[in-house]
Amino acid sequence: MASSVSHNSFSTIPLFVGFLLVASSLARVLSSPLMSDSGNRQMKNHTFKPAKDIQKLRRINAYLKKINKPASPDGDIIDCVLSHLQPAFDHPELRGQKPSDPPAMPKRHNSTDANPENLASSVRRYGRTRRRHIRRDSTGSGHEHAVVFVNGDQYYGAKASLNVWAPHVSPELYGDIYPRFFTYWTTDAYRATGCYNLLCSGFVQTTNKIAIGAAISPISSYNGRQFDIDIMVWKDPKHGHWWLEFGSGLLVGYWPAFLFSHLRSHANMIQFGGEIVNTRSSGFHTSTQMGSGHFAEEGFGKAAYFRNLQTVDWDNNLLPLTNLHLLADHSDCYDIRQGRNNVWGNYFYYGGPGRN
Repeated sequence: MASSVSHNSFSTIPLFVGFLLVASSLARVLSSPLMSDSGNRQMKNHTFKPAKDIQKLRRINAYLKKINKPASPDGDIIDCVLSHLQPAFDHPELRGQKPSDPPAMPKRHNSTDANPENLASSVRRYGRTRRRHIRRDSTGSGHEHAVVFVNGDQYYGAKASLNVWAPHVSPELYGDIYPRFFTYWTTDAYRATGCYNLLCSGFVQTTNKIAIGAAISPISSYNGRQFDIDIMVWKDPKHGHWWLEFGSGLLVGYWPAFLFSHLRSHANMIQFGGEIVNTRSSGFHTSTQMGSGHFAEEGFGKAAYFRNLQTVDWDNNLLPLTNLHLLADHSDCYDIRQGRNNVWGNYFYYGGPGRN
């Protein structure tokens, strides 16, 4: 993820799952001109109304007050739209359609979710709607990684638990320092297609319980309590769409199969880890942090981690990953260390302070 915490990447669809939700912005609704804030009638220029009409107006006024809410605590504005009118359905391939039915969930085999700390986390139902078009090329100059990856097989999905931190980064997209749950997709290695969240036709959201692009809380603290979120992306065996699951069973939405070429069949690589952009705008390496801002060697409670790394096979089975490879292309600034145990399965610590 560019200038942020961590991401999952599937072949040519870097599904940057770095921390966010879907966003909405209900147009401000004005109160009824017949009613005051207290719900009493304003009699000027109006004649007497029967009691039934008065009660009806009071109910309308109460409802308008209920939905006319201010911005979220983090300053985000939420837009609410009908599911079939979201940006994805502006695409010619989806015009006039409705969201796809939920897919068959991958079959889990001896999944290990136990953990010594309380790692339950939540995502606020908020998401900033500003449309800043920021292009990301994760293979180009300036992008640095600390990742675990697998290749050489056919992959139909992946899952992991991601440790949540609020590193010091450039607030280019959202204008703040909150960790965000966001998505990004591209079909041509970022040259002409793709975007964040719902800012263009592509990702189809199927839930109103979270907002893509929203801030995540609570966050982990150094030498304190640790929090993580579960993320899974996998291919629907029936329709071929790539679905996104947040937590346990909450389907966020999907990337339609027609968006992709190579991924219409399967992925040939899976990556887990962190990415930053080093623009060297001041003539030297950026001080952008990755993960917690601390090196992998510091371990639990200090360094960021991914745990329970799993993949989805051709038969929709969720299985532990094997034959993992490590990559830290600027280890003086960001590094990575892998491990395995009976509680966390395959896991790794990663990150660093940037210029140090």
